[in-house]
Amino acid sequence: MNIDAFLKSLTTHPGVYRMLDSDGEVLYVGKAKNLKNRVTSYFRSRQQSPKTAALVEKIVQIEVTVTNSETEALLLEQTLIKSLKPPFNILLRDDKSYPYIYLSDQEFPRLAYYRGAKKLPGRFFGPYPSAASVRETLNLLQKVFNVRQCEDSFYRNRSRPCLQHQIERCKAPCVGLVSAEEYAEDVRHTIMFLEGKSREIRGELTRAMEAASQALEFEKAAKYRDQLEALTHIQSQQFVETDSGNADVFAVALKSGLACVQVVYVRGGRVMGNKTYYPGLKAELSVAEILDEFVPQYYLGGQGGRDLPQTIIVSEPFESQGALVDALRQQQNVNINVSTNVRTARRGWLRLAQTNAEQYLSSHLANRENLFKRFESLRDALALDETPQRLECFDISHTQGERTVASCVVFEHSGPVRNQYRRFNIEGVTAGDDYAAMEQALTRRYTRLKKGEAKLPDILIVDGGKGQLKQARGVLSDLQVQGVLLLGIAKGETRKPGLETLFLEDSGPGFELERDSPALHLIQHIRDEAHRFAIMGHRQQRDKKRTRSVLEDIPGIGPKRRKELLTHFGGMQGLARASQQEIENVPGINKKIAEDVYAALHNV
Repeated sequence: MNIDAFLKSLTTHPGVYRMLDSDGEVLYVGKAKNLKNRVTSYFRSRQQSPKTAALVEKIVQIEVTVTNSETEALLLEQTLIKSLKPPFNILLRDDKSYPYIYLSDQEFPRLAYYRGAKKLPGRFFGPYPSAASVRETLNLLQKVFNVRQCEDSFYRNRSRPCLQHQIERCKAPCVGLVSAEEYAEDVRHTIMFLEGKSREIRGELTRAMEAASQALEFEKAAKYRDQLEALTHIQSQQFVETDSGNADVFAVALKSGLACVQVVYVRGGRVMGNKTYYPGLKAELSVAEILDEFVPQYYLGGQGGRDLPQTIIVSEPFESQGALVDALRQQQNVNINVSTNVRTARRGWLRLAQTNAEQYLSSHLANRENLFKRFESLRDALALDETPQRLECFDISHTQGERTVASCVVFEHSGPVRNQYRRFNIEGVTAGDDYAAMEQALTRRYTRLKKGEAKLPDILIVDGGKGQLKQARGVLSDLQVQGVLLLGIAKGETRKPGLETLFLEDSGPGFELERDSPALHLIQHIRDEAHRFAIMGHRQQRDKKRTRSVLEDIPGIGPKRRKELLTHFGGMQGLARASQQEIENVPGINKKIAEDVYAALHNV
């Protein structure tokens, strides 16, 4: 998998991602408000936890499901975790982890936040995506319908209305200020709304408001008006699940001669998951033609045991859809309808499937970014018997010999293997001696490889010409490393990309590849990555040195005395202007230390 290309192609929509290992097993399922930012963070973070580092090392493939909202992503994530049980999801949740709204089974029922096994008498509504959404919904319902939410022990021991009644959040059934009939009506409206019957409630409240207005009961009419306005706000807090809507939704994306068919499964009104197919196209087909071939095979292709929906939703009508309905009726005795022109929630499901189809196709194209073909082209360009599996490239970075850093980057058919990148801080060599720096870095690297730290590469690439290749050959010979081909890449006279000269081993003339050669593009890619990684390490070392205080190198000056000196003189500039006697007058600084500090600051 080309992780860089995949990350670039990711959408910023909310959704769920699944990380898979080399056997196709799901390692981890996560949710994201922004898929691109969240998934990218796994591969860009410098301070990963041990768990994350272990996860990233095993990832071979990533699948994503785009959702309409973060809430849908959360509920889908929980569904997938419960069904797949990925090893890196430590908190394996069941239904108890979801909060619910509970309505008790009493003469004057109470509404309450509830989490746990649903064993109490009464009704449960949910699950909700978070405790905050439950509490917000309860708060708004309390404003609109005034159903009590107090504990039963508190309710039974009231002799006068509580504060909730005074602020018009409860009708005080505890002291008989509301009739059983009126309270039951409020409870009925609450249940209707929690069941998703907001349209029916609106109709009832609208008629009640008009009747109160005609009867000149304007305060009562205003109360109904306020209830109608509040319902609009509560709607956004309602849970995602519904009790109806079973569908398989098909959408197709076409691009660059490839097709992606996305199947989204909806059960009980909830998006339960998705499946992606890349059918081979024997000719250029339209979306309708692809559906006409794919959908009948999906249901009638002998795979059997499919959970058939009530409705098949497709992005475009196809020729054999009537015959498919008849075949399913005959074979499985089920009545299924095929729909294309859908509205409301079903239109949202279809849009979801289309978005996923386009996203998956973009990722598929990015991952087919000719990376393997570039390896094959490199094989042909170097006249190798086999396609190389693993490349390593070294580069040196410094500023006039200061803080020399060597980098080692690794490429395989899946692209850069970042968890195996290494940096080497070069020490003990003459400033600016790139040959000695390269020799030290290669010696340290391949000594470790001989000990089994990682696999040996098929090709070792060094950024340089014959001189650097000679150093590399000497190191590999000393360490008795065999079977590694050496390749040097030297910049052309104008140092422009495409004009590089390549050298095999440490002898023979250099040669050039065509500027549009995939092999050259691969070599340039790994060379540039090694250069970037080396510069990053060099800058970190340089900045670390420049931010280091001179005082840190003076014996006897620890953090406490350093703080005393800087505080006394107001910083390094004040300390540098101070005389030896003035330094000696600082509390905790004796004559010897004052002499050392003055000498260090003035190079005495």
